[in-house]
Amino acid sequence: MASKNTSQPTSGTTYQGTERLLWGIVLAVLTYWLFAGALGNLVSVVVQSIGTAHISEAIVSLAAPLAGLFSGLFIVLAGGLADRIGRVKVTLWGIAIGALGSLLVAFSAGAVAIPFMLIGRALQGISTACIMPATMALLKTYWDGAGRQRAVSMWSIGSWGGSGLSAIFGGFVSQRLDWSWIYIISAIVSVISFAMIWGTPESQADRVERKAFDGVGMGIFMVGLLGLMVALIFGAKMPGGGWASPATVALFSLAVVSTGIFVWWENKVSNPFIDFSLFENKTFTGATISNFMINATIGILNVSQLVLLGARARTLEDCASQLCRTNFVDANGDGINDQWLSTWDAGLLTLGYAIMIIGFIRVGEKLLQRYGARKPMIWGSLIVILSGLFLTPTFVGLGTYQVLAVIGYALFGLGLAFYATPSTDAALSNLPPEKAGAGSGIYKMASSLGGAIGLAISLTIFNALKGGENGVTYALTMTGVQDNTSLRFAGMVVMLVNICLTLIAIVSIVATVPKEEKSKS
Repeated sequence: MASKNTSQPTSGTTYQGTERLLWGIVLAVLTYWLFAGALGNLVSVVVQSIGTAHISEAIVSLAAPLAGLFSGLFIVLAGGLADRIGRVKVTLWGIAIGALGSLLVAFSAGAVAIPFMLIGRALQGISTACIMPATMALLKTYWDGAGRQRAVSMWSIGSWGGSGLSAIFGGFVSQRLDWSWIYIISAIVSVISFAMIWGTPESQADRVERKAFDGVGMGIFMVGLLGLMVALIFGAKMPGGGWASPATVALFSLAVVSTGIFVWWENKVSNPFIDFSLFENKTFTGATISNFMINATIGILNVSQLVLLGARARTLEDCASQLCRTNFVDANGDGINDQWLSTWDAGLLTLGYAIMIIGFIRVGEKLLQRYGARKPMIWGSLIVILSGLFLTPTFVGLGTYQVLAVIGYALFGLGLAFYATPSTDAALSNLPPEKAGAGSGIYKMASSLGGAIGLAISLTIFNALKGGENGVTYALTMTGVQDNTSLRFAGMVVMLVNICLTLIAIVSIVATVPKEEKSKS
């Protein structure tokens, strides 16, 4: 599968990017950020649709972060491959792999539900690892000046905007059609994107040094991460003692031992999968750690959506104006009509998140230019904490919580918008030119793995605590219905855990990013 033109223009090529190519790239980026990212908000919906006889919440909770995990694992390999054999070629491969992954997820049902779901999500992650670095390199090669700035902005809107609208889009499609249509549409968009990019002149990096890829290192790294993810997701329900069962202990031990072997191996080989010498730069280290932690707070968005889908009101006044279904139902057979939020209702509450992250990401750039990286990174992190605090009081009524959620989601988007550009600048502008590529790969890996591991932790805590006995208030007085208090308590704990993750990010920033650090870009 290759482009029609196999010429190899460099940055000095006379070819200029077209609107067709740009929109093809944007659509390719959307296949992950808008479509694949919707699964984390729909765990319970997917399980109900497929049926617990064929798939469990634990499996879907593993599948949700699996795409981010595989994206993080393969993004360095795919970026280097794109430089060597061609960015267009790798982009098209990524689109095709993503289409296949989407179809597998869409048709996850019956006896093949589990393998289709897990393999499909892994392929979606590999697809993203191909598309993101390759398309960014194409923007740098085929656009110049103001045209490049516009192209990068469109690319950013595709990624940040796609993630911001993912909950709304997923809620709308799952409510009006079925959740599987999210991934059928994704496959269709992939075909359109492939057709729009096909025929673009090939682009390769000049004088790429052909080093042997550290496949052994990546393999050890993958084994350790998968062991950790499986232990987190399934540990509580492992036969023979749950968290204390031999299987769970073995999985955690595998993760620890693999980490030790990985560090030993990487310090031994000449071309390591992760170049630990990069972490001798204190600013890069701190920015990368904080980037991992901030991305790990995605559980704030995903779990709060699950809380909203599991909550309900018993009077129209308890339900925010026109955000609930019009008909109350006696869901529990207790003679009292309950009001449930639909996936569309819950997703609509996140609109402020999308608006803020798209509208203010350039503001983060301006803050970087005026104050340096440190202050806006801290400000953004503090706003993320404020977002978590607004989403923590799950003990209030549904109507009140919807109002808090609208504010919390908007603040979450604002915090990420303030943080994103300054963090990237702090991480990469302090590295020597010869290590900029490797540093960029590790920084992007931290983003993907942070989101994957953070989501896994949030879903693990939520699933473990929400199954408590009905009516337990955990020393809290919860308003409204009382048979879902364990679910609401679980959501509260997840919010507090994500606040703690953000505090770690702030400590990392304060300890490593210089006070007077100015943008070098």
